[in-house]
Amino acid sequence: MKMMKWVSAIIVAILLLTPLSIVSYADEARTIADESIYDVLVDRYFNKTAQNDINVDRQDATQFAGGDFAGLVEKLPTIKKMGFTITSIGTVFTTETYEGWTPTSYENLEPHFGTEQELADLILAYNKEGIQIMVDFPLSNVSVNHEWAQDPAKQGWIKSQHEELVQWDLTNLEVQAALQEALMQFVESYNFGGIRLTNIGDADTAFLNSLIEAVKTRNNAMYVITNEDSDANFDAKFAEDAAEIYRDIFKNVDLPTNDLLKHIEPYLAGEQVAPLLMIDSLQTNRFVLDATEQKMFPPTRLKTALLPIMFLPGVPVVQYGTEIAMNGVAGEQAHQIYNFKTEEELVDYIGNLQSIRSKSAAMRQGDFSLVENDNGLIAFTRKSDEEQWLVIANNTSKTKQVVLTAADIGEDKELRGVLSNEIVKQNKNSEYIVVLDREVSEIYQIIDERGWNIPYLVALGIVYVLFVIFVIAIIKRGRKKRNLEENTEI
Repeated sequence: MKMMKWVSAIIVAILLLTPLSIVSYADEARTIADESIYDVLVDRYFNKTAQNDINVDRQDATQFAGGDFAGLVEKLPTIKKMGFTITSIGTVFTTETYEGWTPTSYENLEPHFGTEQELADLILAYNKEGIQIMVDFPLSNVSVNHEWAQDPAKQGWIKSQHEELVQWDLTNLEVQAALQEALMQFVESYNFGGIRLTNIGDADTAFLNSLIEAVKTRNNAMYVITNEDSDANFDAKFAEDAAEIYRDIFKNVDLPTNDLLKHIEPYLAGEQVAPLLMIDSLQTNRFVLDATEQKMFPPTRLKTALLPIMFLPGVPVVQYGTEIAMNGVAGEQAHQIYNFKTEEELVDYIGNLQSIRSKSAAMRQGDFSLVENDNGLIAFTRKSDEEQWLVIANNTSKTKQVVLTAADIGEDKELRGVLSNEIVKQNKNSEYIVVLDREVSEIYQIIDERGWNIPYLVALGIVYVLFVIFVIAIIKRGRKKRNLEENTEI
Protein backbone atom coordinates (compact mmCIF):
# COMPACT_ATOMS: atom_id res chain seq x y z
CA MET A 1 0.00 0.00 0.00
CA LYS A 2 2.84 2.40 0.81
CA MET A 3 4.37 1.74 -2.57
CA MET A 4 1.08 2.47 -4.34
CA LYS A 5 0.81 5.80 -2.52
CA TRP A 6 4.38 6.61 -3.59
CA VAL A 7 3.61 5.69 -7.19
CA SER A 8 0.39 7.75 -7.15
CA ALA A 9 2.22 10.77 -5.77
CA ILE A 10 4.78 10.61 -8.57
CA ILE A 11 2.06 10.24 -11.21
CA VAL A 12 0.13 13.24 -9.91
CA ALA A 13 3.28 15.35 -9.78
CA ILE A 14 4.16 14.44 -13.37
CA LEU A 15 0.68 15.19 -14.67
CA LEU A 16 0.54 18.51 -12.88
CA LEU A 17 3.79 19.51 -14.53
CA THR A 18 2.48 18.50 -17.95
CA PRO A 19 1.45 21.66 -19.86
CA LEU A 20 -2.08 20.60 -20.78
CA SER A 21 -3.56 24.02 -20.20
CA ILE A 22 -2.57 27.64 -20.22
CA VAL A 23 -4.28 30.03 -17.86
CA SER A 24 -4.00 33.72 -17.19
CA TYR A 25 -2.77 35.04 -13.87
CA ALA A 26 -3.08 38.72 -14.81
CA ASP A 27 -2.94 40.86 -11.67
CA GLU A 28 -5.92 43.08 -12.32
CA ALA A 29 -8.24 44.96 -10.00
CA ARG A 30 -10.99 42.61 -8.88
CA THR A 31 -14.65 43.29 -9.47
CA ILE A 32 -17.62 41.28 -8.29
CA ALA A 33 -17.59 39.47 -11.66
CA ASP A 34 -14.39 37.79 -10.43
CA GLU A 35 -16.17 36.39 -7.37
CA SER A 36 -18.36 33.39 -6.61
CA ILE A 37 -20.70 33.31 -3.61
CA TYR A 38 -21.54 30.43 -1.27
CA ASP A 39 -24.78 31.19 0.60
CA VAL A 40 -24.95 29.71 4.12
CA LEU A 41 -27.32 29.65 7.06
CA VAL A 42 -25.09 29.66 10.15
CA ASP A 43 -27.53 27.62 12.24
CA ARG A 44 -27.81 24.84 9.66
CA TYR A 45 -24.13 24.32 8.86
CA PHE A 46 -22.11 22.84 11.73
CA ASN A 47 -22.43 22.85 15.53
CA LYS A 48 -18.95 23.20 16.99
CA THR A 49 -19.61 24.83 20.36
CA ALA A 50 -22.12 23.25 22.75
CA GLN A 51 -21.95 26.20 25.15
CA ASN A 52 -24.26 28.28 22.93
CA ASP A 53 -26.84 25.52 22.37
CA ILE A 54 -29.66 27.35 24.13
CA ASN A 55 -32.91 25.33 23.84
CA VAL A 56 -31.62 23.71 20.66
CA ASP A 57 -33.91 21.06 19.13
CA ARG A 58 -32.43 19.28 16.13
CA GLN A 59 -35.56 17.14 15.80
CA ASP A 60 -37.80 20.15 15.16
CA ALA A 61 -36.93 21.73 11.83
CA THR A 62 -38.46 25.06 12.89
CA GLN A 63 -36.11 25.48 15.85
CA PHE A 64 -32.44 26.34 16.26
CA ALA A 65 -30.17 23.40 15.39
CA GLY A 66 -26.93 24.62 16.99
CA GLY A 67 -24.81 25.75 14.04
CA ASP A 68 -22.40 28.53 14.98
CA PHE A 69 -19.52 30.75 13.87
CA ALA A 70 -17.02 28.27 15.29
CA GLY A 71 -18.67 25.55 13.18
CA LEU A 72 -18.07 27.56 10.02
CA VAL A 73 -14.41 27.85 10.98
CA GLU A 74 -14.23 24.11 11.65
CA LYS A 75 -15.64 23.29 8.20
CA LEU A 76 -13.72 25.98 6.31
CA PRO A 77 -11.73 23.30 4.37
CA THR A 78 -14.92 22.11 2.64
CA ILE A 79 -15.80 25.61 1.42
CA LYS A 80 -12.18 26.28 0.45
CA LYS A 81 -12.09 23.02 -1.51
CA MET A 82 -15.03 24.21 -3.60
CA GLY A 83 -13.17 27.41 -4.46
CA PHE A 84 -15.72 30.03 -3.41
CA THR A 85 -14.30 33.52 -2.89
CA ILE A 86 -17.20 34.89 -0.81
CA THR A 87 -19.16 33.11 1.90
CA SER A 88 -22.45 34.84 2.67
CA ILE A 89 -23.54 33.95 6.22
CA GLY A 90 -26.91 35.73 6.32
CA THR A 91 -28.23 37.82 9.21
CA VAL A 92 -26.24 37.52 12.43
CA PHE A 93 -28.22 39.87 14.71
CA THR A 94 -30.29 38.55 17.60
CA THR A 95 -33.28 36.79 16.09
CA GLU A 96 -36.32 34.75 17.07
CA THR A 97 -35.92 32.24 14.23
CA TYR A 98 -33.03 30.02 13.14
CA GLU A 99 -32.52 31.65 9.72
CA GLY A 100 -32.13 35.13 11.19
CA TRP A 101 -35.16 36.58 9.42
CA THR A 102 -36.84 37.99 12.55
CA PRO A 103 -34.11 40.26 13.95
CA THR A 104 -34.62 41.96 17.30
CA SER A 105 -31.56 44.23 17.13
CA TYR A 106 -29.21 46.05 14.77
CA GLU A 107 -26.37 45.80 17.24
CA ASN A 108 -26.36 42.58 19.29
CA LEU A 109 -25.29 39.25 17.80
CA GLU A 110 -27.42 36.11 18.06
CA PRO A 111 -26.11 34.10 21.08
CA HIS A 112 -26.84 30.80 19.31
CA PHE A 113 -24.31 31.78 16.63
CA GLY A 114 -21.53 32.95 18.92
CA THR A 115 -19.76 35.96 20.35
CA GLU A 116 -18.30 39.08 18.77
CA GLN A 117 -14.82 37.58 19.13
CA GLU A 118 -15.93 34.35 17.43
CA LEU A 119 -17.36 36.34 14.52
CA ALA A 120 -14.07 38.24 14.24
CA ASP A 121 -12.18 34.93 14.38
CA LEU A 122 -14.41 33.54 11.62
CA ILE A 123 -13.70 36.51 9.36
CA LEU A 124 -9.96 36.28 10.01
CA ALA A 125 -9.81 32.53 9.34
CA TYR A 126 -11.67 32.87 6.03
CA ASN A 127 -9.66 35.92 4.94
CA LYS A 128 -6.43 33.96 5.46
CA GLU A 129 -7.73 31.46 2.88
CA GLY A 130 -8.68 34.18 0.40
CA ILE A 131 -12.42 34.04 1.20
CA GLN A 132 -14.38 37.15 2.15
CA ILE A 133 -17.35 37.13 4.51
CA MET A 134 -20.62 38.78 3.47
CA VAL A 135 -23.50 39.44 5.89
CA ASP A 136 -27.12 40.51 5.54
CA PHE A 137 -28.46 43.80 6.87
CA PRO A 138 -32.29 43.85 6.83
CA LEU A 139 -33.79 47.31 6.30
CA SER A 140 -37.27 46.24 7.38
CA ASN A 141 -39.42 43.21 8.27
CA VAL A 142 -38.01 42.95 11.78
CA SER A 143 -39.55 41.24 14.79
CA VAL A 144 -42.27 43.02 16.78
CA ASN A 145 -39.82 42.58 19.65
CA HIS A 146 -37.09 44.53 17.88
CA GLU A 147 -35.50 47.07 20.23
CA TRP A 148 -36.68 49.98 18.09
CA ALA A 149 -40.25 48.65 17.90
CA GLN A 150 -40.29 48.42 21.69
CA ASP A 151 -39.22 52.07 22.07
CA PRO A 152 -42.27 54.34 22.62
CA ALA A 153 -40.37 57.24 21.06
CA LYS A 154 -40.04 55.32 17.81
CA GLN A 155 -43.63 54.21 17.27
CA GLY A 156 -43.92 56.73 14.45
CA TRP A 157 -41.22 54.80 12.59
CA ILE A 158 -43.55 51.84 12.09
CA LYS A 159 -45.41 51.78 8.79
CA SER A 160 -47.31 48.54 9.32
CA GLN A 161 -47.29 45.25 11.16
CA HIS A 162 -48.11 41.89 9.63
CA GLU A 163 -48.38 38.96 12.02
CA GLU A 164 -45.15 39.12 14.06
CA LEU A 165 -43.17 41.33 11.66
CA VAL A 166 -42.81 45.09 11.63
CA GLN A 167 -42.24 47.17 8.49
CA TRP A 168 -40.41 50.46 8.99
CA ASP A 169 -41.49 53.58 7.16
CA LEU A 170 -38.46 53.76 4.88
CA THR A 171 -39.55 57.17 3.57
CA ASN A 172 -39.20 58.63 7.08
CA LEU A 173 -35.97 60.67 7.28
CA GLU A 174 -35.44 59.71 10.93
CA VAL A 175 -35.71 56.02 10.03
CA GLN A 176 -33.29 56.48 7.15
CA ALA A 177 -30.75 58.24 9.36
CA ALA A 178 -31.05 55.61 12.09
CA LEU A 179 -30.65 52.75 9.62
CA GLN A 180 -27.60 54.34 8.03
CA GLU A 181 -26.02 54.93 11.46
CA ALA A 182 -26.71 51.31 12.50
CA LEU A 183 -25.34 49.98 9.21
CA MET A 184 -22.14 52.01 9.45
CA GLN A 185 -21.57 51.03 13.07
CA PHE A 186 -21.93 47.37 12.07
CA VAL A 187 -19.65 47.72 9.03
CA GLU A 188 -16.97 49.49 11.06
CA SER A 189 -17.02 46.81 13.78
CA TYR A 190 -15.91 43.92 11.55
CA ASN A 191 -13.75 43.33 8.50
CA PHE A 192 -16.57 42.26 6.20
CA GLY A 193 -15.98 41.83 2.49
CA GLY A 194 -19.58 42.51 1.57
CA ILE A 195 -23.03 43.58 2.74
CA ARG A 196 -26.32 42.29 1.37
CA LEU A 197 -29.18 44.70 2.03
CA THR A 198 -32.39 42.69 2.45
CA ASN A 199 -36.07 43.57 2.92
CA ILE A 200 -35.52 46.86 1.11
CA GLY A 201 -39.30 47.18 0.65
CA ASP A 202 -40.39 50.64 -0.44
CA ALA A 203 -36.98 52.24 0.07
CA ASP A 204 -36.43 54.69 -2.75
CA THR A 205 -33.38 54.56 -4.98
CA ALA A 206 -31.87 57.73 -3.53
CA PHE A 207 -31.91 56.33 0.02
CA LEU A 208 -30.41 53.01 -1.09
CA ASN A 209 -27.71 54.84 -3.01
CA SER A 210 -26.88 56.87 0.09
CA LEU A 211 -26.40 53.64 2.06
CA ILE A 212 -24.22 52.15 -0.67
CA GLU A 213 -22.15 55.32 -0.89
CA ALA A 214 -21.67 55.39 2.88
CA VAL A 215 -20.36 51.82 2.87
CA LYS A 216 -18.10 52.52 -0.10
CA THR A 217 -16.72 55.62 1.63
CA ARG A 218 -15.77 53.39 4.55
CA ASN A 219 -14.26 50.72 2.28
CA ASN A 220 -14.43 51.09 -1.48
CA ALA A 221 -13.49 47.42 -1.95
CA MET A 222 -16.54 46.20 0.00
CA TYR A 223 -19.30 44.79 -2.19
CA VAL A 224 -22.91 45.84 -1.61
CA ILE A 225 -25.68 43.72 -3.15
CA THR A 226 -29.33 42.92 -2.48
CA ASN A 227 -31.68 39.98 -2.93
CA GLU A 228 -34.47 42.07 -4.44
CA ASP A 229 -35.03 43.89 -7.73
CA SER A 230 -33.66 47.43 -7.53
CA ASP A 231 -32.34 50.21 -9.72
CA ALA A 232 -29.93 51.40 -7.03
CA ASN A 233 -26.15 51.29 -7.56
CA PHE A 234 -25.57 47.81 -6.22
CA ASP A 235 -22.42 45.98 -7.33
CA ALA A 236 -24.45 43.12 -8.82
CA LYS A 237 -27.92 42.84 -10.31
CA PHE A 238 -30.49 40.60 -8.62
CA ALA A 239 -33.45 39.50 -10.75
CA GLU A 240 -36.49 37.95 -9.09
CA ASP A 241 -37.00 35.43 -11.89
CA ALA A 242 -33.35 34.46 -12.45
CA ALA A 243 -33.40 31.28 -10.36
CA GLU A 244 -36.72 30.24 -11.90
CA ILE A 245 -35.31 30.73 -15.42
CA TYR A 246 -32.33 28.47 -14.82
CA ARG A 247 -34.39 25.86 -12.96
CA ASP A 248 -36.82 25.72 -15.87
CA ILE A 249 -33.92 25.24 -18.29
CA PHE A 250 -31.98 22.56 -16.40
CA LYS A 251 -34.49 20.59 -14.29
CA ASN A 252 -35.02 18.21 -17.23
CA VAL A 253 -33.62 17.60 -20.71
CA ASP A 254 -34.77 19.12 -24.02
CA LEU A 255 -36.30 22.18 -22.35
CA PRO A 256 -36.50 25.63 -24.00
CA THR A 257 -33.42 27.77 -23.46
CA ASN A 258 -34.67 31.02 -25.00
CA ASP A 259 -34.31 32.96 -21.73
CA LEU A 260 -30.74 31.82 -21.05
CA LEU A 261 -29.29 35.29 -21.58
CA LYS A 262 -32.27 37.36 -20.42
CA HIS A 263 -30.32 38.99 -17.58
CA ILE A 264 -26.89 38.59 -19.14
CA GLU A 265 -27.39 40.52 -22.39
CA PRO A 266 -28.04 43.87 -20.62
CA TYR A 267 -24.76 43.35 -18.73
CA LEU A 268 -22.88 42.58 -21.96
CA ALA A 269 -24.40 45.70 -23.51
CA GLY A 270 -23.13 47.82 -20.62
CA GLU A 271 -26.66 48.65 -19.46
CA GLN A 272 -26.36 47.09 -16.00
CA VAL A 273 -23.87 45.55 -13.60
CA ALA A 274 -23.04 41.82 -13.45
CA PRO A 275 -26.10 39.62 -12.81
CA LEU A 276 -26.30 37.15 -9.92
CA LEU A 277 -26.60 33.66 -11.46
CA MET A 278 -28.25 30.91 -9.43
CA ILE A 279 -30.49 27.87 -9.75
CA ASP A 280 -32.22 28.50 -6.41
CA SER A 281 -31.97 30.70 -3.33
CA LEU A 282 -32.53 30.42 0.39
CA GLN A 283 -36.07 31.74 -0.21
CA THR A 284 -37.06 29.25 -2.94
CA ASN A 285 -37.65 25.55 -3.38
CA ARG A 286 -34.46 23.59 -3.91
CA PHE A 287 -33.45 22.96 -7.52
CA VAL A 288 -33.21 19.26 -6.61
CA LEU A 289 -36.93 19.27 -5.73
CA ASP A 290 -37.80 20.36 -9.26
CA ALA A 291 -35.44 17.76 -10.74
CA THR A 292 -36.83 14.89 -8.67
CA GLU A 293 -40.39 15.88 -9.53
CA GLN A 294 -39.29 15.46 -13.15
CA LYS A 295 -37.97 11.99 -12.18
CA MET A 296 -34.44 13.04 -13.06
CA PHE A 297 -31.18 12.05 -11.30
CA PRO A 298 -30.21 15.05 -9.11
CA PRO A 299 -26.36 14.78 -9.30
CA THR A 300 -26.49 14.71 -13.11
CA ARG A 301 -28.94 17.63 -13.17
CA LEU A 302 -26.74 19.64 -10.82
CA LYS A 303 -23.60 19.04 -12.86
CA THR A 304 -25.38 19.98 -16.08
CA ALA A 305 -26.75 23.19 -14.54
CA LEU A 306 -23.71 24.34 -12.58
CA LEU A 307 -21.14 24.07 -15.35
CA PRO A 308 -22.54 26.75 -17.68
CA ILE A 309 -23.59 28.99 -14.78
CA MET A 310 -20.01 29.01 -13.50
CA PHE A 311 -18.74 30.38 -16.82
CA LEU A 312 -21.56 32.59 -18.09
CA PRO A 313 -20.93 36.33 -17.62
CA GLY A 314 -22.03 37.18 -14.10
CA VAL A 315 -21.61 36.14 -10.48
CA PRO A 316 -22.34 32.48 -9.59
CA VAL A 317 -24.28 32.07 -6.33
CA VAL A 318 -24.60 28.58 -4.86
CA GLN A 319 -26.69 27.68 -1.82
CA TYR A 320 -25.19 25.58 0.95
CA GLY A 321 -26.09 21.92 0.49
CA THR A 322 -26.23 22.06 -3.30
CA GLU A 323 -23.01 20.04 -3.29
CA ILE A 324 -24.78 17.23 -1.41
CA ALA A 325 -27.95 17.46 -3.55
CA MET A 326 -30.05 18.93 -0.72
CA ASN A 327 -33.79 18.78 -1.40
CA GLY A 328 -36.85 20.51 0.02
CA VAL A 329 -39.74 22.93 -0.30
CA ALA A 330 -39.00 26.60 0.46
CA GLY A 331 -38.60 27.16 4.19
CA GLU A 332 -37.26 24.82 6.82
CA GLN A 333 -37.51 21.77 4.52
CA ALA A 334 -35.02 23.45 2.18
CA HIS A 335 -32.87 24.49 5.16
CA GLN A 336 -31.77 21.07 6.30
CA ILE A 337 -28.83 20.53 8.63
CA TYR A 338 -25.72 19.96 6.51
CA ASN A 339 -24.71 16.30 6.31
CA PHE A 340 -20.91 16.04 6.18
CA LYS A 341 -21.00 12.25 5.81
CA THR A 342 -22.18 12.23 2.20
CA GLU A 343 -20.08 11.55 -0.90
CA GLU A 344 -17.91 14.44 -2.08
CA GLU A 345 -18.32 13.90 -5.82
CA LEU A 346 -20.14 17.21 -6.33
CA VAL A 347 -17.78 18.99 -3.94
CA ASP A 348 -14.85 17.91 -6.13
CA TYR A 349 -16.76 18.77 -9.32
CA ILE A 350 -17.52 22.30 -8.15
CA GLY A 351 -13.94 22.68 -6.98
CA ASN A 352 -12.62 21.67 -10.41
CA LEU A 353 -14.86 24.19 -12.18
CA GLN A 354 -13.91 26.95 -9.76
CA SER A 355 -10.21 26.17 -10.18
CA ILE A 356 -10.53 26.93 -13.89
CA ARG A 357 -12.60 30.03 -13.25
CA SER A 358 -10.24 31.43 -10.63
CA LYS A 359 -7.14 30.95 -12.78
CA SER A 360 -8.64 32.19 -16.03
CA ALA A 361 -9.37 35.90 -16.43
CA ALA A 362 -11.09 35.10 -19.73
CA MET A 363 -13.57 32.76 -18.02
CA ARG A 364 -14.55 35.54 -15.60
CA GLN A 365 -14.44 38.71 -17.66
CA GLY A 366 -13.45 37.74 -21.20
CA ASP A 367 -15.47 38.40 -24.34
CA PHE A 368 -18.58 36.23 -24.59
CA SER A 369 -19.99 34.73 -27.78
CA LEU A 370 -22.99 32.41 -27.99
CA VAL A 371 -22.33 29.53 -30.41
CA GLU A 372 -25.43 27.39 -29.86
CA ASN A 373 -28.63 27.75 -27.86
CA ASP A 374 -31.23 25.21 -28.93
CA ASN A 375 -33.57 23.44 -26.49
CA GLY A 376 -30.88 22.15 -24.16
CA LEU A 377 -27.80 22.37 -26.34
CA ILE A 378 -25.84 25.34 -25.07
CA ALA A 379 -22.39 26.34 -26.32
CA PHE A 380 -20.46 29.56 -25.91
CA THR A 381 -16.92 30.88 -26.02
CA ARG A 382 -15.01 33.12 -23.59
CA LYS A 383 -11.98 34.93 -25.00
CA SER A 384 -9.24 37.35 -24.12
CA ASP A 385 -5.99 38.32 -25.84
CA GLU A 386 -4.21 35.54 -23.93
CA GLU A 387 -6.69 32.64 -23.93
CA GLN A 388 -9.79 31.17 -25.49
CA TRP A 389 -12.33 28.64 -24.16
CA LEU A 390 -15.37 26.74 -25.37
CA VAL A 391 -18.09 25.70 -22.89
CA ILE A 392 -20.72 23.16 -23.96
CA ALA A 393 -23.68 21.73 -22.06
CA ASN A 394 -25.59 19.02 -23.88
CA ASN A 395 -28.73 19.11 -21.78
CA THR A 396 -30.68 16.99 -24.26
CA SER A 397 -31.79 13.37 -24.55
CA LYS A 398 -29.58 12.66 -27.58
CA THR A 399 -25.93 12.75 -28.61
CA LYS A 400 -25.27 16.15 -30.16
CA GLN A 401 -22.51 17.80 -32.13
CA VAL A 402 -21.37 21.41 -32.27
CA VAL A 403 -19.59 22.58 -35.40
CA LEU A 404 -17.17 25.49 -35.18
CA THR A 405 -15.37 27.11 -38.08
CA ALA A 406 -12.13 29.02 -38.41
CA ALA A 407 -14.26 32.18 -38.28
CA ASP A 408 -15.40 31.14 -34.81
CA ILE A 409 -12.06 30.26 -33.21
CA GLY A 410 -9.31 30.64 -35.81
CA GLU A 411 -7.23 28.45 -38.10
CA ASP A 412 -4.96 25.58 -36.99
CA LYS A 413 -6.32 25.30 -33.49
CA GLU A 414 -7.05 22.34 -31.28
CA LEU A 415 -9.64 21.94 -28.57
CA ARG A 416 -8.52 20.16 -25.41
CA GLY A 417 -11.25 18.85 -23.12
CA VAL A 418 -10.58 19.66 -19.47
CA LEU A 419 -12.89 17.05 -17.94
CA SER A 420 -12.43 14.27 -20.51
CA ASN A 421 -8.93 14.92 -22.00
CA GLU A 422 -10.54 14.75 -25.45
CA ILE A 423 -8.68 16.52 -28.26
CA VAL A 424 -10.57 17.99 -31.24
CA LYS A 425 -8.63 19.15 -34.31
CA GLN A 426 -9.55 20.90 -37.51
CA ASN A 427 -10.81 18.51 -40.21
CA LYS A 428 -10.25 18.70 -43.97
CA ASN A 429 -13.25 21.02 -44.27
CA SER A 430 -11.59 23.43 -41.85
CA GLU A 431 -14.24 22.62 -39.21
CA TYR A 432 -13.94 21.66 -35.58
CA ILE A 433 -16.63 19.11 -34.71
CA VAL A 434 -17.30 18.47 -31.04
CA VAL A 435 -19.54 15.50 -30.16
CA LEU A 436 -21.08 15.11 -26.71
CA ASP A 437 -23.26 12.34 -25.29
CA ARG A 438 -26.61 13.21 -23.72
CA GLU A 439 -26.52 15.05 -20.40
CA VAL A 440 -22.79 15.66 -20.67
CA SER A 441 -21.03 19.00 -20.29
CA GLU A 442 -17.44 19.85 -21.15
CA ILE A 443 -14.97 22.71 -21.15
CA TYR A 444 -12.44 22.97 -23.97
CA GLN A 445 -9.38 25.14 -24.00
CA ILE A 446 -8.68 26.40 -27.50
CA ILE A 447 -4.96 26.54 -28.23
CA ASP A 448 -2.64 26.56 -31.23
CA GLU A 449 -2.29 23.10 -32.71
CA ARG A 450 0.92 21.55 -31.43
CA GLY A 451 0.83 17.96 -32.65
CA TRP A 452 1.79 15.20 -30.27
CA ASN A 453 1.82 16.18 -26.63
CA ILE A 454 5.23 14.76 -25.81
CA PRO A 455 5.23 15.59 -22.07
CA TYR A 456 1.85 13.89 -21.69
CA LEU A 457 3.02 10.80 -23.56
CA VAL A 458 6.18 10.69 -21.44
CA ALA A 459 4.01 10.91 -18.33
CA LEU A 460 1.88 8.01 -19.54
CA GLY A 461 5.04 6.01 -20.28
CA ILE A 462 6.35 6.63 -16.78
CA VAL A 463 2.99 5.60 -15.34
CA TYR A 464 3.17 2.33 -17.31
CA VAL A 465 6.77 1.63 -16.20
CA LEU A 466 5.94 2.32 -12.57
CA PHE A 467 2.94 0.03 -12.78
CA VAL A 468 5.10 -2.79 -14.22
CA ILE A 469 7.66 -2.26 -11.45
CA PHE A 470 4.89 -2.41 -8.89
CA VAL A 471 3.52 -5.69 -10.31
CA ILE A 472 7.00 -7.25 -10.39
CA ALA A 473 7.59 -6.18 -6.78
CA ILE A 474 4.30 -7.79 -5.71
CA ILE A 475 5.18 -11.03 -7.51
CA LYS A 476 8.63 -11.14 -5.89
CA ARG A 477 7.15 -10.43 -2.48
CA GLY A 478 4.67 -13.27 -2.99
CA ARG A 479 7.43 -15.71 -3.96
CA LYS A 480 9.54 -14.68 -0.99
CA LYS A 481 6.62 -15.23 1.35
CA ARG A 482 5.89 -18.67 -0.10
CA ASN A 483 9.56 -19.71 0.17
CA LEU A 484 9.62 -18.55 3.79
CA GLU A 485 6.50 -20.57 4.56
CA GLU A 486 7.94 -23.68 2.87
CA ASN A 487 11.21 -23.40 4.83
CA THR A 488 9.28 -22.95 8.06
CA GLU A 489 7.31 -26.13 7.41
CA ILE A 490 10.53 -28.11 6.79
